[in-house]
Amino acid sequence: MATTRISSRNARFQLLQALLTNRTKRHRAGEFIVQGVRPLTLAVEHEWEVRAVIHDTDRSLSTWARDLLAAVPDAERIAMAPDLLAELSEKDEGAAELLAVVGMPADDLSRVPVGPDLLGVVFDRPTQPGNIGSVIRSADAFGAHGVVTTGHAADAYDPKSVRASTGSFFSVPVVRSAGHAEVMAWVQAERASGTPVVVVATDETGEVDVSDLDLCRPVLLLVGNETSGLSQAWREAADVTVRIPMTGSASSLNAANAATVVLYEARRQRLAGTG
Repeated sequence: MATTRISSRNARFQLLQALLTNRTKRHRAGEFIVQGVRPLTLAVEHEWEVRAVIHDTDRSLSTWARDLLAAVPDAERIAMAPDLLAELSEKDEGAAELLAVVGMPADDLSRVPVGPDLLGVVFDRPTQPGNIGSVIRSADAFGAHGVVTTGHAADAYDPKSVRASTGSFFSVPVVRSAGHAEVMAWVQAERASGTPVVVVATDETGEVDVSDLDLCRPVLLLVGNETSGLSQAWREAADVTVRIPMTGSASSLNAANAATVVLYEARRQRLAGTG
């Protein structure tokens, strides 16, 4: 495939820059920019649609970079001036060796595989993309099958989210949903099909300690907005609300940390075979 060369802030460069900074244009195009060796490697390993790969016009490529390019032969190659590549890299110093433009999969809840061991996470109206990435990373680490963001929320495809996931974004299905009604319709359909999904909310005033609840069942974990917690609609939809026992002066954990604790407990119970 022929190489496209970009040496000025032309229309193509501005479009690429918009994929980083403009949520509306990112989703209208249905693609986003991926930065970093591990995220790029995992995007290719998990067979995401790599539409273009961007590299320095003059820099000799490493073995890793050459191998990645060989793995996506149909992707457009873009050779970019070093100063422009540095802008897109968003690094404190220098430019990334490679960046990629990757296509977004559909926001379809069916992408989350449902079975008797379901462990899914719903993040209600997250405000910080970095927290979304942290939840995705923990979901991947502890064996969750998917992460859903609901409502008017930060964008999971924001580069801060993708970076914070350290590549787990490409290992765990991440789906955006309009709100609780859509997700609960999916839950009810799965229940009707024979999977008894239990909807578990987290809250500092929960009715049961997380370690006392059976998390070996199919579980959908609800995590609330960083400031206001779960919406009333989600509180009413939950089958049970759990609390994390705490000592000291802290009254609660932030959303990503709370999700991590509950996901760890679910993983612990499942490895032990007890709930």
